Amino acid sequence: MEKKHYRFLLYFFVMLLVIINYPIADRLLRNFLLERQQVFVEEVIDGDTIEADGMRIRLLGINSPERGEPFYEEAKSFLEKEILNKSVEIQLGIERKDKYGRVLAYVFYHGKNLNLELVKRGLANPYFPSGQDPSYGDFVRAWEECLSSNFNLCERSSNICSNCILLKNINYDEQEAVLYNECNFDCELTGWQIKDEGRKKFFFPKFVLSAKSSVRIVVGNGENNEGTLFWNGEKYVWTKGGDSFFLRDDKGKLVLWKNLRTQT
Repeated sequence: MEKKHYRFLLYFFVMLLVIINYPIADRLLRNFLLERQQVFVEEVIDGDTIEADGMRIRLLGINSPERGEPFYEEAKSFLEKEILNKSVEIQLGIERKDKYGRVLAYVFYHGKNLNLELVKRGLANPYFPSGQDPSYGDFVRAWEECLSSNFNLCERSSNICSNCILLKNINYDEQEAVLYNECNFDCELTGWQIKDEGRKKFFFPKFVLSAKSSVRIVVGNGENNEGTLFWNGEKYVWTKGGDSFFLRDDKGKLVLWKNLRTQT
């Protein structure tokens, strides 16, 4: 009888998920399954790290600019204005800590997800090094909203070549990306940069991509030539689990962004 009763409850719960709006059900389940707690914010380290109740907390799902990079101060100031010396609610991630021992969490203030808000404002980009979690789609949509608004980290390049350069291919096994110039004129890419979701960056040396030509960017050490540039100092950048590809011009403005993950 007890087993039949358990099966009935399980069946009822599954049917309830089908009947009601799934996104709402998904959000309720997410809040139920992931632990939340109140903490007091004592310090804002930067745009994605805070100190609260003696814990160093790394904001989940985002990567904000480092010190000295554009919008570092704006991201940090946003968090200071919103939550410094205030009580907030944090929702811990499935992985509770990162490799540096920092607590991984989403931070909420008056019900607003500040991690998500930083992405919407173009003060951080989505960052999911361990793979997608239930919030992943929300962060991609927030980034796409930012792109539509065309400000801060999402501001589109006005360089004449910004509409010429295409990401033709990425090979995870070989750790290489291929860019193609589809225009009928050469493009000066000196000082342009490629970036993943995290901190890894490649800066183009003095380089011109000829009209209707391709260039391979290979992760690893090697000697540059006309058709291949080496991303020296890195063993790998992109993983098979997915990532994002950012290309920016020499002024740091966005030329293209490609989501390399398959959303679920």
